[in-house]
Amino acid sequence: MTRLSVKELEDLSRDILLRHGFSVDHAQAVTDTIVAGQRDECHSHGLYRLLGIIETLKAGKVIPDAKPGIVDQAPSIVKVDARGGFSQLAFDAGLPILVQKTRDNGIAALAINHCVHFSALWVEIEQITDAGLVALAFTPSQAGVAPEGGHKPVFGTNPIAFGWPRAGKDPFVFDFATSVIARGDIELHRRAGKEIPPGWGVDINGQPSTDPGAVLEGAMRTFGGHKGSALAAMVELVAGPLIGDLTSVESLAWDDGTKSLPHHGELVIALDPRRFLGPAADQHLARAETLFDNIQAQGARLPSQRRYAARKRSLENGVEISEALYSDLQKLLVQVV
Repeated sequence: MTRLSVKELEDLSRDILLRHGFSVDHAQAVTDTIVAGQRDECHSHGLYRLLGIIETLKAGKVIPDAKPGIVDQAPSIVKVDARGGFSQLAFDAGLPILVQKTRDNGIAALAINHCVHFSALWVEIEQITDAGLVALAFTPSQAGVAPEGGHKPVFGTNPIAFGWPRAGKDPFVFDFATSVIARGDIELHRRAGKEIPPGWGVDINGQPSTDPGAVLEGAMRTFGGHKGSALAAMVELVAGPLIGDLTSVESLAWDDGTKSLPHHGELVIALDPRRFLGPAADQHLARAETLFDNIQAQGARLPSQRRYAARKRSLENGVEISEALYSDLQKLLVQVV
């Protein structure tokens, strides 16, 4: 293993992206997300993602210097056209407008179109809870997940994320794929030559498999059977046709066999508790704290507690990455482009 400080992680990521032709703004926005994933020990969304980012660039499936275009769609809706760039820069462009519209109207939505997406949604959710707002986010992916009762890919991993701000405390945030596991976790098992647990997916013939490569060629399963399948369909609709963007099947077709990172859209919704509640806001937000206390009093863990603990460790001690991954990243620094 190789240990790096968080600053070294940031420098490594940014240098790789700049070397391969990403604009300064894109390199920083993408780096911020990658570093957050590695820092919080979400390894499937950390430095490992740089490998796919550069392969996507080489395949011509991302625009490294795209400049997002902002459309003030309606009093409570802002749309940002990523124009083929990564979603991070488009989100950064739309966030201030989303926050202001939410404060003005109590609820507002940000639709990101035509973006390439690889990241965990909690990175964006935390930026919204930092503004004292409640947040939801949805995004499809590329078809790799079968509906319950089927065995052919229809859905992406289709994550759902939610955030609740807490005064003086880390926000309550969850972010999970509607598939039984994130695709990146299966890819990490494949890289490490490890089997995956039973129940994660099926091979191309629809037979259960613990071979990560076979499942990546076949189909993953949704979590919770028909319930996860219904939620995955909801994500397809609200972050696909509703905002005028691709479904996971359409995104896979757009990929055209290059195995690049997914191209699609994202829907973010923000709500302002103080506009909903007025003078009673503090009273009702305190009731929310009672809910969290009741959960933790039983020894149960709130979502994201593990990440917050990992964040503290990483900021103090740095992070470890495998020698194999570090070697692959160093090669990206010296590749002829």
